[in-house]
Amino acid sequence: MDVSVVVPTRNRSALLPMTLRSVQRQTDVELEIIVVDDASNDDTADVVATFDDPRVRPIRNTTRTGPNAARNRGAREARGDWLAFVDDDDLWAPDKLARQVSVATEHGFAWVYAGAVNVDGHLRIIHGVPAPDPATVAAALSRSNPIPAGASNVVIRRSVFDAVGGFNEDLRACEEWDLWLRLVRVEAPGRVPSPLVAYRMHRGNAILDVATIVKGAKRFERLHGTTIDWGLFHHWLAQLSLRGGDRRQARREFLRAALAGRAREVGADVVTLTRAGLRRRLGRPPAEGRRTGDAAWQDQARPWIEDLRRLEIEATDPR
Repeated sequence: MDVSVVVPTRNRSALLPMTLRSVQRQTDVELEIIVVDDASNDDTADVVATFDDPRVRPIRNTTRTGPNAARNRGAREARGDWLAFVDDDDLWAPDKLARQVSVATEHGFAWVYAGAVNVDGHLRIIHGVPAPDPATVAAALSRSNPIPAGASNVVIRRSVFDAVGGFNEDLRACEEWDLWLRLVRVEAPGRVPSPLVAYRMHRGNAILDVATIVKGAKRFERLHGTTIDWGLFHHWLAQLSLRGGDRRQARREFLRAALAGRAREVGADVVTLTRAGLRRRLGRPPAEGRRTGDAAWQDQARPWIEDLRRLEIEATDPR
């Protein structure tokens, strides 16, 4: 067994199938898929049961434990040498695991991250920029989290995951950032410089619970004895709020970012948003669709995302 994929889920039966199909499509790697149902009260169990695949192994919590405990339970049940986690609303390119494990084994890395894009509910790419290099990540992690797509990104050698203690079950936010910082203190990361993860933006994203995220960030500071870059943090929250459709929250976060030293970045965003709003009022199409970020980078992800879209249509077509 090469990789054990852990999928924590709760009441996401509408989003979970596409996530699982993207994991099933992994190429050139032997894997198992451990779905940890965290006491769902919808039809999640029935949805998982429809996957006629011996690699899919469902585990159910009878009481709700939270995503971190669900991830850790899946890791304890794992049989693979490598662990990968994917949230129940995120998607993977078919070569994600193979490329990450290849980089890890060829160069001796204990954990490897990749790049990502953000997509909307129709799988349209709305944002994405190249992931930073490992040296930049290692230097930045005490003050910011430059690894995109949260826990759905990284592949970790199981022995190292166990050695650093897994996910902190007391954290309700910033848990992946906490794990990456503990990992980087013992092992340097590797990188696959391609967008291999699609982070789906929707109203139910945990990352849009700004109050909980900020509370988690403050606890992260206390745990690690560091001071995070609050200007960058609030700017990131503003951008996520925009992509999630909450413009009021985005305005609040832009103001906080500007007051915390990121006025130049906020000013550039305001200019871009003003131009986009003016084009809408004039009845003109957006200059480059709804996307922000690096178009060339996003185009690398487009083929595998389009394949997933076609697969989803075929899977849900009643004919």
